[in-house]
Amino acid sequence: MPAYNASKTLEATVKAIPSGSVDEIVLVDDCSSDDTVAIAERLGLSVVKHEKNRGYGANQKTCYAEALRRGADVIVMVHPDYQYDPRVVPYMTGLIADGVCDVMLGNRIRTRREALSGGMPVYKYYANRVLTAAENFALGQNLGEFHSGLRAYARSVLKKINWMNNSDDFVFDQEFLIQAAFFGFKIGDVPVPTKYFKEASSISFKRSVEYGLSTLGALLKYILHKSGIIKSGLFVPPDGNAR
Repeated sequence: MPAYNASKTLEATVKAIPSGSVDEIVLVDDCSSDDTVAIAERLGLSVVKHEKNRGYGANQKTCYAEALRRGADVIVMVHPDYQYDPRVVPYMTGLIADGVCDVMLGNRIRTRREALSGGMPVYKYYANRVLTAAENFALGQNLGEFHSGLRAYARSVLKKINWMNNSDDFVFDQEFLIQAAFFGFKIGDVPVPTKYFKEASSISFKRSVEYGLSTLGALLKYILHKSGIIKSGLFVPPDGNAR
């Protein structure tokens, strides 16, 4: 769980995770100013603290490093803001454990009606649709949504992708999926209800625009790397043997 000021929603998120579906919950706190750490410790979570705010992508880097260090075979990333329903976690991990997929996403956009009735802002819905269509086309995928904060990965994915080279900001997520597609990992998704509400974290319109442009920039790096025009460090695995 990459966490920042999640005190109002953390407990509800943790309690919604199906009993027995995970072996351990690790929360990485990105220097929150509220009671996130105290609540996490009370709930029995394993807590890692950043001494200063390092950003969403940097938080995930710590999360995944901890997961690998602790020997996890399947790693699930759940936002602690209760915007994603963790009841679907067993389905995601099951498909990975059975070898059907290497990467699983929670897809909030089965229909426009469901997404909008769940509180997703109209501009975010259409931006999501456009960016997802562009990514599906460029990467040869057929996903319902690329922009989900509910994800599960096989250990082999985290070992192959050089995610430490990724951004420390929000575009980390998109760089990771583009890398997963580049290395040929099988990516799937499962439906998850859309839940936007006051306490759920959300970025501003300006930051959303920056995120969208950064996503297109990451996609351009992929295209240029695949075509041999430039080489990007995003697509060099940790062992240094470029493809």
